[in-house]
Amino acid sequence: QAQLVESGGALVQPGDSLKLSCAAAGFPFANYVLTWYRQSPGKERKFVATISSGGASTYYADSVRGRFVISRDNVKNTSYLQMNNLNYEDTGVYSCRAFAEGGDYWGQGTQVTVSS
Repeated sequence: QAQLVESGGALVQPGDSLKLSCAAAGFPFANYVLTWYRQSPGKERKFVATISSGGASTYYADSVRGRFVISRDNVKNTSYLQMNNLNYEDTGVYSCRAFAEGGDYWGQGTQVTVSS
């Protein structure tokens, strides 16, 4: 059974760093594009960052470019989202999505709260 499980969410202060993980199982992770999304309170889910199946290409939302780094380890079937210099607007539920012609899988999300 295909699944994605996020972890690493926490309550942090402005300026802190946090690293999220997205662990995959049950499908050929290395063949899938991996994308992170954020849903902030009262708002629609928004794109954060994406990485190609092999990891060579990445793309970021303007709001996180230069602060967040997306990566993946296709041996460990895991993607990471390193978040630096967090601010209040980064608060939300972070979800990962694996997409390819053969499937489209979502995780349940992990909560990140930035508060002083």
